[in-house]
Amino acid sequence: MNSTSIVIFGASGDLDKRKLIPALFNLFRKSRLPKDFRIVGFSGTAYEDETFRKMLHENLGENAEYTYKDEEWNEFARRIFYITGKVSHAEDVDRFASVLTKMENGPANRLFYLATPPLSFAPIVIELGRSGLSREEGGWRRVVIEKPFGSDMKAALELDETLHKTLTERQIYRIDHYLGKETVQNILVFRFGNTIFEPLWNHYNIESVQITVAETEGVGSRAGYYDTVGILPDMFQNHLLTLLTLVAMEPPATTTAEALHNEKVKVLTSVRPLNRQDINQYTVRGQYIGYATEPKVERSSRRATFAAVRFFIDNWRWQGVPFYLRSGKNLAEKSSTIVIQFKSPPHSMFSLPADMKMTPNSLILCLQPDEGIHIRFEAKVPDTAADMRTVDMGFHYDLSFGPMSIPEAYERLLLDALNGDQSLYMRNDSTEKAWELIQPILDGWSSPDAPPLILYEPGTWGPVESDRMLAKDGQHWSEGCSIHS
Repeated sequence: MNSTSIVIFGASGDLDKRKLIPALFNLFRKSRLPKDFRIVGFSGTAYEDETFRKMLHENLGENAEYTYKDEEWNEFARRIFYITGKVSHAEDVDRFASVLTKMENGPANRLFYLATPPLSFAPIVIELGRSGLSREEGGWRRVVIEKPFGSDMKAALELDETLHKTLTERQIYRIDHYLGKETVQNILVFRFGNTIFEPLWNHYNIESVQITVAETEGVGSRAGYYDTVGILPDMFQNHLLTLLTLVAMEPPATTTAEALHNEKVKVLTSVRPLNRQDINQYTVRGQYIGYATEPKVERSSRRATFAAVRFFIDNWRWQGVPFYLRSGKNLAEKSSTIVIQFKSPPHSMFSLPADMKMTPNSLILCLQPDEGIHIRFEAKVPDTAADMRTVDMGFHYDLSFGPMSIPEAYERLLLDALNGDQSLYMRNDSTEKAWELIQPILDGWSSPDAPPLILYEPGTWGPVESDRMLAKDGQHWSEGCSIHS
């Protein structure tokens, strides 16, 4: 069956304009959408079809990272419709269901995308069930839910319970857009599609792993939402722990969704939860100066906009290897980086100054910007006895595949949802295991003996305490990809 309805709740919002429509339009240009499809927006802001299309077209000019012809947009736009209504009003949802059914004019598949604030997820799914919109009669029904999956462990479990009252697990697509990035997917190809790295991928050779997701912007228009959750639910429970699983997982037998999910869950199950002492010594929380004056932020807010955490994975491959995770707003650079720090040579045969240590090798996965992979190793400086210098050997996506080779993450994820492939989506047990690691930190940060909330200057790398945290282990944060940019 080719007849497919793509329904976007919260269609007047920022996500639809900046990400979803540009991604769907590019899929259309590549002839990857179903032959007979329609995009139906549903939101409280009043629009007529043509006004809605015009607004999307204007925003497309600002957000599309590709060129297109006007006739391509016109052909795509005639398949876009808009219905004004509120999910909180049952009569609006019933009217929407009736209009959608008339549009389909027969059996059709339906993909529901919840581009709404997290508090709306449960009410929307309840209404999908009550109205019969999610009933699988004459086609499949799938629901895409944006992160975060709950604001804490309790809320996540309640949301999951609500979802499963209406939907089966195979119908639920929990989206983490980081998994849609080509550079993130390349981690699996890099590890399991080559034989030269995997023998080194263990505690015998690796000293530490650093995962950084840094943003140069503040909370901006997300301030109202952000002040209810903070950095841990917004970034660590999903993005950073997802990257950790890709670095640490065992090779799955196949690339099926079930096989991939099983290996990720094994990693999360093996991560050692932090106790109260660990939380005080090996977590850092910070807030950029000026956050409390942002619109829609409580002036007395103690919400963290920066965090650094050390985890250990208790299994044979990774025993004793620290995984350092950090993320924050208003930092020095926009960068997503994974640094594999190898151990130093156990003995130096070279005549080096007494106070000089050999620089360990490192492997740097640059997820953004400067997308690519770099290996840093030591080489002899010419015309010296044995002087060494760290040199770089790198791969760049834009040089190897062209500057426009990397599609938007939402393209891949939307296409997978339409094709019924959950490989790059989160399974319910993965989200639950992630919350089991994050919730103790949230509890520790809200306790009377919590580590202090440290203010930091915008444009820096956050509180200096995060550097001191690594210094306790004789480590320091790597420059990552910035040294190559």
